[in-house]
Amino acid sequence: MTSAFSIGPAVDTMPRPLPHRTAHRGQYVTLEPLGARHASELWDAAQAVGASEADAGWTYMGYGPFPTQEALRTFCADFGTQHDPVAFAIRPHSTGQASGWLTLMEIQPKNAAIELGNIWFSPRLQRTKAATEAMFILMRHAMDDLGYRRLVWKCNALNEPSRRAAARLGFTYEGTLRAHLTVKGHRRDTAFFSILDDEWPERRDAILAWLDPSNFDATGTARTSLKAAG
Repeated sequence: MTSAFSIGPAVDTMPRPLPHRTAHRGQYVTLEPLGARHASELWDAAQAVGASEADAGWTYMGYGPFPTQEALRTFCADFGTQHDPVAFAIRPHSTGQASGWLTLMEIQPKNAAIELGNIWFSPRLQRTKAATEAMFILMRHAMDDLGYRRLVWKCNALNEPSRRAAARLGFTYEGTLRAHLTVKGHRRDTAFFSILDDEWPERRDAILAWLDPSNFDATGTARTSLKAAG
């Protein structure tokens, strides 16, 4: 007997695999499972500019800035052993030095949903092709390798750089949850974005086209913007 009420399209209910703590190598960057061994390089990367600019990178994070290298080491040791989020250090090939981290998190195998988040780029990593590729590697791992149906990006609704990054990578804005969290003693409204499996091939191809070496001139400047490529 057919129900008179629609409850949405039927989907593949097979639970998706969990992401593993394995290294991922791209053209411009390698992702390594985060651990205490990365702390000294990450500390140096965080100090690469003036204190005020370096501290600004932690404004919308739920942790940091760290007062000492040892405090950062303790954080990396703990963060790197968690099962959700699964954290990776970012090592650009141009410098060979770990310069940031990012995670796969809010992992829901039964719902085929997963989030790219906890993204911290040091000043030397920001606005580089290595930074874009680092995010893309985990996006592709989640969608192509593990077969997730929904890839999520969320951020403080006031975080304009994060909102622009989500749009640049092809995420669709879904809405804002008001007073969603309390972070560092402040109310956080959270903006949600997503890419679905049927949207992913177009998004993937646009990012791959932008990352292609032919898209960069002799100075390393992109010939076309990622948004235009999409």
